[in-house]
Amino acid sequence: MATDAENLASLQTIKAQLLARIVEITAEPKPNYTIRNQTISWQSYLDSLFSKVKEIDTMINANSGVFDIESFGY
Repeated sequence: MATDAENLASLQTIKAQLLARIVEITAEPKPNYTIRNQTISWQSYLDSLFSKVKEIDTMINANSGVFDIESFGY
């Protein structure tokens, strides 16, 4: 089973790969098109990549160990 550090490293790698793909797509934008009644929407694909980056950021923050503990004494 992977350690927390390994999980965090994996998440950071995935995020870097997603961001690299976003850079590739935005460097040479392509139009949306339809072939044989199937629509290819580059903007939708780009939106989904941004959404995945946001999800990965949430997971990284959850696994980075940054959190507050509140305790109350009686």
